[in-house]
Amino acid sequence: MMNITLNNGIEMPLLGFGTYLLRDGVACEHAVLNALSTGYRLIDTAAAYNNEESVGRAIKKSNVKREEIFVTTKFLPADDSAHEKAKRSFEASLKKLGLDYIDLYLIHIPQGDVNSSWKAMEELYKEGKVRAIGVSNFNMDQVQHLLKQHRVVPAVNQVETHPFCQRTAMQEGLKSQGIRLESWAPFAQGRNELFNNELLKAISSKYNKSIAQVVLRWLIQKEVVVIPKSANMKRIRENFNVFDFELTLSDMTSIESLDRGRGLIYHV
Repeated sequence: MMNITLNNGIEMPLLGFGTYLLRDGVACEHAVLNALSTGYRLIDTAAAYNNEESVGRAIKKSNVKREEIFVTTKFLPADDSAHEKAKRSFEASLKKLGLDYIDLYLIHIPQGDVNSSWKAMEELYKEGKVRAIGVSNFNMDQVQHLLKQHRVVPAVNQVETHPFCQRTAMQEGLKSQGIRLESWAPFAQGRNELFNNELLKAISSKYNKSIAQVVLRWLIQKEVVVIPKSANMKRIRENFNVFDFELTLSDMTSIESLDRGRGLIYHV
């Protein structure tokens, strides 16, 4: 497993396991357990996914030491009483997960009173209840606005990133501020026939890997944190098996040619 260092010095795995659309229940619990047994050490969830309790049960049953697991969750900012609601949302997530702290806490989308919400997150961070704080689905203008208003710099911006929406300029802008880019929907949810793309097929054949593995390896080599999701044990293992090969510079550059410059799912 490869890690990156966030702007406050803590380490975060480059490859994690996403739980979007894995609804609370046995299926989600089993998927997270399978991911942890495979070797994943970053688990990504959110209050809006309605599966934090299942994620928490899986973590407890896994017998993996808590300090070895990097847990991310997210909340939706409120329009009014945002500071208090952010604190309450955090405590609710902590209780559902059955944890004493969260590794990374994110504003899920830039809605509502972001400034008051961020102030509450800064307090949680300073109190040691979260190890790092960040944002999700923010464009660069929204990130810059946050930086001008507050002292604690976000550690991460989690946003749709894949071969058709590569976020090159965003990654450079974030890097200049010490912020890491994290990819959700690394396979574009299968849109634009990603799994039938001729270029990706050719590259995957060259390395005797799947298209999914090539895409994940491409993101990892770009130092983009990535959180693929699957409930299928075979795919969970396949997605993890991306550390035994390296894409050439030529192949990395070829994949860059697929960029369309905008999101296909969430238009940031």
